[in-house]
Amino acid sequence: MQAAGLALKELVQSLRGRKVAVLGHMRPDGDCIGSQTALCRMLLASGVDAICVNRDRVPPNMTSYTEGVTFITGDNYVIDAGREAISVDCADASRIGTELLAKFSNQLLANIDHHASNPGYAKINIVVKEAAATCHILAQGALQYGLPIDALTAKCLHLGIVTDTGRFSYSSATASVFEIAAELIKRGAKPAEANYLIFEQESRGKLELTKRFLNTLQFHEGGKICSGEITQADYADTQTTKEDKEGLVEFPRSVAGVDIAVLMEEGKDGIRGSLRGRDPKLRLDLLAGKLNGGGHMLAAGFNMLGCTLKTDREKILQIVAAHYREFSAQ
Repeated sequence: MQAAGLALKELVQSLRGRKVAVLGHMRPDGDCIGSQTALCRMLLASGVDAICVNRDRVPPNMTSYTEGVTFITGDNYVIDAGREAISVDCADASRIGTELLAKFSNQLLANIDHHASNPGYAKINIVVKEAAATCHILAQGALQYGLPIDALTAKCLHLGIVTDTGRFSYSSATASVFEIAAELIKRGAKPAEANYLIFEQESRGKLELTKRFLNTLQFHEGGKICSGEITQADYADTQTTKEDKEGLVEFPRSVAGVDIAVLMEEGKDGIRGSLRGRDPKLRLDLLAGKLNGGGHMLAAGFNMLGCTLKTDREKILQIVAAHYREFSAQ
């Protein structure tokens, strides 16, 4: 983290007078939006012409965190000669989205991230795989080297940390993370407000989607693996979107005895999945890699293009089960 902080300071200083686009991943979550906005605000305050660009829109419950920053969706971004790209919270470049990345000639100046599977794909790589969140890296670096953190920036950094630590319930919530969170609160972060906006604004449609997901849960490997699924019909019938599936995989993860929770979402182009676990030795990042994905040791995602639940559900679950047997025996 010490080296990452210095690298962040040097990166910000080197960008003064230049044009930058801060890119996040597809279907952005709290750490993505928080780190995009926080970094963009730091850059703007340091004399950098900075904007944020995502393939997908900002989730409605996070729009209040984007105040003072220009957010553009990939379809609306017009190529701006000389504007360099920095990715945040992207385990690999593909998470940015092929079409958006192409608008920057597939070139990334910097990559700031905390995913265990991140291969270091940019010219400058500020990757701390032990960090609790990308916002954790940004917050510690900014506090350590005096980069600008006003009240809204503090809120954004807190957003990323609180969401990626499961409201400070995961093992990544160390004493130093709590110390950073405390400093961010002193600077303007509001935990009660964040909790209300992010975790207590669910729609009735989300409740109906949750009921449907819970009704699909199945146990495998003697109850050590629990899987559930969502279809396009589920979204249509409940008038929800893909954003509403956030957090659903935590239900099977919370069941006593379950070591790996699996959410499979069938879309028009294939199956996207989420993996959650309790024991780092099961290496869900490596499991996700077997399914064309990546992530953390305890939380990862995958993307099986061209697959359907009917034809490929069992194949996916067999890969999960085989991985569990291999790594649980170690």
